[in-house]
Amino acid sequence: MADAISKRKRSEIMSKIRSSGTKAEIALRCCLWRKGLRFRVKSKLLGTPDVVFPSKKLAIFVDGCFWHKCPKHFRCPKSKIDYWKPKIERNALRDKKISKALRKDGWKVLRFWEHDVNKKLAICVGKIRKASLEENAV
Repeated sequence: MADAISKRKRSEIMSKIRSSGTKAEIALRCCLWRKGLRFRVKSKLLGTPDVVFPSKKLAIFVDGCFWHKCPKHFRCPKSKIDYWKPKIERNALRDKKISKALRKDGWKVLRFWEHDVNKKLAICVGKIRKASLEENAV
């Protein structure tokens, strides 16, 4: 199926998609800060977590429903399926590998879907608070 949008317009649309600093990430960070939880945003950790508590060895990722293949909301595009299907599969596989590698290095990893952060922010923050207060957050 051909793309209904010109290559130029599609490029413009795709250039506006953020890889970090999404609305869900910002909402989560603002809420964590208001609750008195101090964290790092810039990290050289594998996978570049969205929020890091270095002293607790806690890494948090906010995964977009489309890019990370949310089981609840992901819909494969109808055009360029040969490109999108393997691309999204690779993203999901990479997420699993990154989480496994971080855990192997002694990190606790929390992953939240963007829809959970958007609709259940207090629950996500509660899980982070609980994990950050655990003695060995691993």
